[in-house]
Amino acid sequence: MTLKGFHILFITVSTLLALGIGAWCLWINSVEAAPVFRKGAIGAFVAAAVLVTYGVWFYRKMKRLRIIT
Repeated sequence: MTLKGFHILFITVSTLLALGIGAWCLWINSVEAAPVFRKGAIGAFVAAAVLVTYGVWFYRKMKRLRIIT
């Protein structure tokens, strides 16, 4: 696996992890009713959105440079 392929895989796994943590925070917030978990969920979902944006940007850049076909 190339470094670029690993980078795309790492961004994908990181995005899934952020979404999972966000879902977990929402679940804990519904059980405990602690606002800190709601803030954690918002932060995790924002991080996931940023990771998706970065992943798309990186993939397009690699295609533009003809490194990824």
